[in-house]
Amino acid sequence: MFKKWANVFMVLSLVFAVCSPTSYAAAKTVKVTVTLVSAELVENNSVGNEWAIGASVNGKDLEEGSSVTLNLKSTGTLKLEAIAEEQDKIPDYGSKRTNVKLSSFSKSTNKTLSVVVAENRGRYSGNTATWAFKFKISKK
Repeated sequence: MFKKWANVFMVLSLVFAVCSPTSYAAAKTVKVTVTLVSAELVENNSVGNEWAIGASVNGKDLEEGSSVTLNLKSTGTLKLEAIAEEQDKIPDYGSKRTNVKLSSFSKSTNKTLSVVVAENRGRYSGNTATWAFKFKISKK
C-alpha cells in the first residue's frame, strides 16, 4: 500500500513541477522587433572615404532604418552583428558581435556596437576609423 501512495505522490510532484508558473514562463514566446536606427562614421583618421556597412540580428540582415521581427522564447538571446569595410584595392575590415538576453530588459532597450577599422597598409597604416551602429530592441 505504501508503494502505491509513494508512486501517486511522485506522479503528482512531477505534474506540479511541469505545470509550475516558472515552466510556463520558460516556454512563453515573445515577439521581438530589432531596428537598426543608424550606422554612423564617428571618427575617421585617414582610413578611407568609400565604405560598405552591414548589420544582422540572429543571421537576418538589417539595413539602416529597417526592422526585423522575430518570435523567440522569453529566455532566448539575440545575436547582433555589425560590419564596416573600407573599399579600396586592399580593403580594411572591422566587425563587432554581442548577445542580448531577452530577460535582461522588460519592454525595450537600445544597444550600440562600436566597430573599429584599422588601416592595414601605406603611410596611414595603423590609423583607425570608428563606426557606431545603434539598435533598438522592443518586446511586444
